[in-house]
Amino acid sequence: MTRILAIANQKGGVAKTTTTASVGAALAAQDLSVLVVDLDPQGCLTFSLGHDPDQITASVHDVLIGAEDITDVLLDTDDQVTLLPATIDLAGAEALLLMRPGREYALKRALAEVSQDYDVVLIDCPPSLGVLTLNGLTAADEVAIPLQCETLAHRGVGQLLRTVTEVQQITNPELKILGTVATLFDARTTHSRDVLADVADRYDMPVLNPPIPRTVRFAEASASGASVMRGRKNKGATAYRELAENLREYWGGAELATYELTE
Repeated sequence: MTRILAIANQKGGVAKTTTTASVGAALAAQDLSVLVVDLDPQGCLTFSLGHDPDQITASVHDVLIGAEDITDVLLDTDDQVTLLPATIDLAGAEALLLMRPGREYALKRALAEVSQDYDVVLIDCPPSLGVLTLNGLTAADEVAIPLQCETLAHRGVGQLLRTVTEVQQITNPELKILGTVATLFDARTTHSRDVLADVADRYDMPVLNPPIPRTVRFAEASASGASVMRGRKNKGATAYRELAENLREYWGGAELATYELTE
């Protein structure tokens, strides 16, 4: 059965795109077939997987508005994941979709045509709570929330959780919150642990294991148009491989491994 996971947080700079690309590449390396969906008009996921958004003629925008069939838009990547790319045109999809009935279901309908071809679908939601994010949450089985381990990290999380609750009540009653993915984590400081403990307690959400450490490799990978999973071994890639293995085992029936904040 295909598992569809949305990666969402309306706050920018929390490593949503890095998490989507890295977990996708790690799962593909474990011989799973993976589709990643770029729902951000900035096209950062598309670029980070080796495609220039400015050179793409058809994208998820065209799929959502019904101008293209999803099978004609999908792209291969060097990370062995299939990509549903985004371009700046996607910024206009919000306005176009707002005028259409059932606008929250556009992505769900499109994925229904191809999801049986993949073991996992990962959706990189934009840093907003607009129609595009609603499409991602409506199409997903589960949602994970990347959260940077810095002061005020919790800002906006409550609003996102309220949106998730509304989606559960109206368009996707089966949607489940897996928990938070701790990013920019520095194990040498108590500050990172304090932030995680605050968020976990405030919103009663588990932290998925392991936390993702801060490393310059993420920025270097994004700038080069390649995921952090390729190239030299680094602690960030190792953590994402462990997170991907955790998710795979959970989808296989094991208990989801969470990070023990009391250690």
